[in-house]
Amino acid sequence: MSDELYKDPGQPLEARVKDLVGRMTLEEKVGQMGYGAPAIERLGIPAYNWWNECLHGVARAGLATVFPQAIGMAASWNVDLIHRVADAIGDEGRAKYHEFVRQGKREIYQGLTFWTPNVNIFRDPRWGRGQETYGEDPYLTTAIGVTFVRALQGDDPRYMKAAACAKHYAVHSGPEADRHRFNAVATERDMRDTYLPAFEALVREAKVESVMGAYNRTNGEACCASPTLLQKILRDEWGFEGHVVSDCWAIRDIYKDHGLAKTPHEAAALAVNAGCDLNCGDTFPHLVKAVKQGLIDEATITRATERLFITRFKLGMFDPPEQVAYAQIPYSVNDSAEHKALALETARESMVLLKNEDGFLPLEKTLKSIAVIGPNADWDEVLWGNYNGVPSSTVTPLAAIRAAVSSETIVTYAPGCTIADADTQGFDEAVRLAAEAEVAIVVMGLSQEMEGEEGQHISTQSDRRSQGDRTDIDLPGVQEDLLKAIHATGTPTVLVLINGSAVAINWADEHIPAILEAWYPGQAGGTAIADVLFGDYNPAGRLPVTFYKSVDQLPDFTDYNMAGHTYRYMTEEPLYPFGYGLSYTRFLYDNLHIAFDAGSDSIRVSAEIVNIGGLAGDEVVQLYLRDVEATEPRPNLELKGFTRISLAAGEAKTVTFELHVSLLSFYKDGAYVVEPGAFDVIVGPSSADHRLSGRFTVTEGDDVTQQRSFLSRVKISQAN
Repeated sequence: MSDELYKDPGQPLEARVKDLVGRMTLEEKVGQMGYGAPAIERLGIPAYNWWNECLHGVARAGLATVFPQAIGMAASWNVDLIHRVADAIGDEGRAKYHEFVRQGKREIYQGLTFWTPNVNIFRDPRWGRGQETYGEDPYLTTAIGVTFVRALQGDDPRYMKAAACAKHYAVHSGPEADRHRFNAVATERDMRDTYLPAFEALVREAKVESVMGAYNRTNGEACCASPTLLQKILRDEWGFEGHVVSDCWAIRDIYKDHGLAKTPHEAAALAVNAGCDLNCGDTFPHLVKAVKQGLIDEATITRATERLFITRFKLGMFDPPEQVAYAQIPYSVNDSAEHKALALETARESMVLLKNEDGFLPLEKTLKSIAVIGPNADWDEVLWGNYNGVPSSTVTPLAAIRAAVSSETIVTYAPGCTIADADTQGFDEAVRLAAEAEVAIVVMGLSQEMEGEEGQHISTQSDRRSQGDRTDIDLPGVQEDLLKAIHATGTPTVLVLINGSAVAINWADEHIPAILEAWYPGQAGGTAIADVLFGDYNPAGRLPVTFYKSVDQLPDFTDYNMAGHTYRYMTEEPLYPFGYGLSYTRFLYDNLHIAFDAGSDSIRVSAEIVNIGGLAGDEVVQLYLRDVEATEPRPNLELKGFTRISLAAGEAKTVTFELHVSLLSFYKDGAYVVEPGAFDVIVGPSSADHRLSGRFTVTEGDDVTQQRSFLSRVKISQAN
């Protein structure tokens, strides 16, 4: 056997890593702690770039399948579907990586360490990056995040398919313009009951390989150099064993913006001593100087480097490719017919029907004429969202509508206006076409110009950048003026929204008979929209966020206290509630049954769902709890279970939720506790539609910190 133990795949992983890192100089170890890690030829270590993205498809690496944006995937409320999506993304990422290596390419966006998913809580719709999240609810975010990570990383006992990353840790959801200097102040309870649970679940349940620190400070500590977040909670309490990466150039913020260090080497030492192992940025090279000045010891540098190489070894980068099953994934999976079909299926399931007055939808395909109006009607890139790949083809709503209708149907088109510019020169043509048509389909909403990451490019065809956050949540004024002008023609109108966050469409809700929320639906988004509009698909998506009536219903954007935020804590009536969405069929909820056996650690809640309409369709069954007698302020409602089921016309199924008692807990005096008292159980199709309700009583409270469960188990059975 060679004395180079790290080269022997038969040796234990940790021993191989220690042997390899032990051969490096201080300067070499520090070099490996930057996202663009150089080759160390004398040790046979190839160059590696850690920075890659796959939020809703492999991003920024050329041709790839583009699935709906994360907020759209969340609107499906279908974890089985999301598992298939993440599995497909992992396959494409693996195939791309090996093809790049064969070509001698090891650059940014070509590796296997994906900085995905974003499990921040979308607490305020003004935040531009909320589109990257799974919505406003900790339970929904946890369920989808755990599923995504497990599928992306794979189930091989030895190797990972790809390395996922839980970001941005923690308490991070705007404002974008201040993120490099902002201090997010959150109570311990809000931290533990809202901002941290998804991260904890991804660590404990999904074994996520990486965690990314946020730009901001949380309660005074820089997230990328926080002993509280990175050591006390993440490693000591949750048992995290992977590596921590900084957000990009966040270590520079520590000394330039947060003022927590005076120099780059002080900031670098502060971060690594706290537990940050990898720098997306240019500050960690100063660690060599920091060691010489006694700000950090080399053993801490070694520990960080070992964590990074454990990830690379788990990805099979130092073993023969024939031993790594994932290395055999063919490049042909990329943009494959199967993945294209999955993109369409996901887009369909993400569609949320917000209004359908008097059964206005679906439309007949034999209409004599249809006017398609709006700035998002024929713009392919707006469908892709941000952090996206580039599909081989994209179907816009206009193209899909033309393909869906009869050959005799006349389809006309005019954009009418842009997303936000005040220019109304296009109004006349749009109004004329609408007046001449039987139906007007108006495709409006937002774009990356209106919402996105601070400074991010909004188009591959221009150098324009996103404004980041929104200052209000209304439909842009020029679009609402156009919508009103079209409505004034008397032509029946459908509004289709393409956006990544809640939009206050109060006027439209009052005057437009049918409204469809499509999010940023990906490459097949236009087809999915047309399928819903013309009845080829029965919509069943649900809102993963609350649609507010105006910013007047929101606390200050910089206020991280959860009071007043999201359905869990707001007291006013929203425009559309969390979990809401309509169908072309109708469902009956019946036979609620609650069982809480003596000595059991779980509560079983079952209900029968019957499709009493004339069409087959999906229903998203949601279970909420209310702690009636808590000694501390608690949420109005809390989602604690959901499932999406398919029912033929007249079919009935029984849904059974099994809730571990720890799902009743909240954080109090340093522990998760279940207090004795009454709990209301609500089962229905949204947070505001309480079809079935009941109550059970916990007779003895308990500290459940060490036996927490993050998700309920769900069983579906055919009803009698």
